[in-house]
Amino acid sequence: MTGLEAWEYALIGLIFVWSGFVRTSLGFGGAVLSLPFLLLVLDEPLVFLPIIAVHLLIFSSWIAWRGHRLLVAKNGGQAPSEGNIDWGYLLRAMKVMIIPKLIGVIGLITLPGQVLTKIIFMIVLVYAVGYVLDRPFRSNSRLLDGFLLVLGGYVSGTSLIGAPLIVAVFASHVAAHQLRDTLFALWFILVLIKMVSFLIAGVDLQLIHHLWLLPCALLGHLLGERAHQHLLESRTNLYFRVLGGVLILVSVVGLVGSAG
Repeated sequence: MTGLEAWEYALIGLIFVWSGFVRTSLGFGGAVLSLPFLLLVLDEPLVFLPIIAVHLLIFSSWIAWRGHRLLVAKNGGQAPSEGNIDWGYLLRAMKVMIIPKLIGVIGLITLPGQVLTKIIFMIVLVYAVGYVLDRPFRSNSRLLDGFLLVLGGYVSGTSLIGAPLIVAVFASHVAAHQLRDTLFALWFILVLIKMVSFLIAGVDLQLIHHLWLLPCALLGHLLGERAHQHLLESRTNLYFRVLGGVLILVSVVGLVGSAG
């Protein structure tokens, strides 16, 4: 990331503030809603992906631990019966996703990118419209849920567009107050696998740029925490409605991009 103008560095910093805000307030979207803007400044994905991955590892573990400590404090210093992470569903989902995830990372199977993208975003649209209308779509089928998680796991291994599909499934099975932290626990595991693949492939982790981009992401994170609390404390299903709206935005942009 050299040879850029001062305004381009400033723009990259602002985009990372946006990335931190979206990721913390909703539990996903830090990459998929910021990478397109970053590539407009510098069209080199492997420059930004390691930075985003490291940020996700840092903030996901921080948020999950902080959520646990807050629950313990509210429970008089004792561990509550229900934690901030739905470990039961997370572990069941990981059993389904881990093999497809590894296949995607290794690249053993190559599917047509445009066809795969369209299928994923069409599925996500079905879920997202249900959230916005406060009538979430539920498959009521372990087989269908398994298929969607397999597909999401594989795509998360090959690219960044698997998260919306995974979120759509998790949102149907995890309570709203546990959803964000459960997703962060999942992202930590999946991104850790991705980081190992970066190290094996010898990808430059851009460590020097973390010195100034991590504070930018931290600012976005702090703003996102306030937004997340507001969403959860609303008396309506505002969190799921906003989540659905963002999923629709991601899906439409993804479909338009794949059509082009």
